Amino acid sequence: MIFIYLLEGNAELAPAVHSLYEEMQKRKARLMTSAFAVAEVLTGLKKLRAAESLSLARDFFSSPQIEILPFDLATAEIYASLRSQASMSAPDAIHIATAAHAETDLFITNDRKLQKLSIPGIRFIAGPDGKLW
Repeated sequence: MIFIYLLEGNAELAPAVHSLYEEMQKRKARLMTSAFAVAEVLTGLKKLRAAESLSLARDFFSSPQIEILPFDLATAEIYASLRSQASMSAPDAIHIATAAHAETDLFITNDRKLQKLSIPGIRFIAGPDGKLW
């Protein structure tokens, strides 16, 4: 998940994610994520007992640059459709359903299987390098 790469400094993917994040800021793009994604990041940092990183992550997700999307009834319907029609993990389906419900222009994932999907409500699915094809 790109927020983990961004906030935990994944050696392989952090540079591409930082570059993508900076480009999004330049374009004044609205950055959205699910409450579930926030929970995943916080869980990882709590397991690592990384108090300083945990504080930075909370500040990052609390900033006005980030919109935290809920998992509501409409999102649950999309999730159920995804899980019943595609071979997809529950966490992936939560992320994708949340993005689809928000009618996201760009969904970023490192999962190549997900990059190949066409999901109603999501305009483009790309890798952390930002390349669409």
